[in-house]
Amino acid sequence: MTDATDLTSAGAAGAFHAAHADPYEAESYRVLRSRINLSGLPPLTRAVTEHVLCATADFDYVTDLVCDEQALAVGVEALASGAAVVADAATVAIGITGYPVTCKAAEPLAARLARTAGITVPAAGIRLGFGECGPGAVWVVGSAPDAVAEILRRVVEPALVIAFPAGFAGAAAVKDELRASGLPALTNVSEKGGPAAAIAAFTALQRAAFSPP
Repeated sequence: MTDATDLTSAGAAGAFHAAHADPYEAESYRVLRSRINLSGLPPLTRAVTEHVLCATADFDYVTDLVCDEQALAVGVEALASGAAVVADAATVAIGITGYPVTCKAAEPLAARLARTAGITVPAAGIRLGFGECGPGAVWVVGSAPDAVAEILRRVVEPALVIAFPAGFAGAAAVKDELRASGLPALTNVSEKGGPAAAIAAFTALQRAAFSPP
C-alpha cells in the first residue's frame, strides 16, 4: 500500500481547494476553457473530461472518453465512503495523492504468483489486490491490458473500474470487453491511455467526492 494520509471530510475539502489554488493548474484550466466549451456535459463527465485534457493536452479525449454519469456518481459515493482503491501499477499508484492506494504488482509475491499460475505480473497484481481489498473497490488501470482482463476474470464486483491501458497489443479490445461486461466503468475507445489519463480521471472523481457541498 502506498503511503497516504486518510482524509476526513474537512481535510479532503481543504485538499480540494489547495489543488485548485495551484497556479499552474489554474492556468491550464483557463487555457483549456478558452479553447473548448464543455459546459454542456453532465457535471462529473465534464470534470473528468477537463482534467484528462489538462493532464494530457490531447483534445481527442473529448470524443474518445466513454463516461456514464450514473457510474461516475457511484464511484464518487464509494470514494466518499472510504472504498478501497487498487492500482494496476506503481506508475499509477504514485500519482494518486491524498487517498490510500493498494498496488501489488511491484511486490515479489506478484512475480512468484505469475510464475506459478502462468499469468502475467500485472494480472497477478490484480489477483492479489482483490484478495486484499475484496468487492466494492475502485480499480484504476493505466498500464497493462492484462490487468483489465484479470479484473473481468476475477468477478471483482467493483464500485468502478477506471481503465486506460494503452498500446497496440490488446488495449482497445480489452476496453471494449470491459464496456460490454456491464461493470461500472470509465474508459476510452482507442489504443491511447496510460498512467497520466488514468490518474487524472481518478483525481477528478476524488475531488468531487471530497469537495464541499
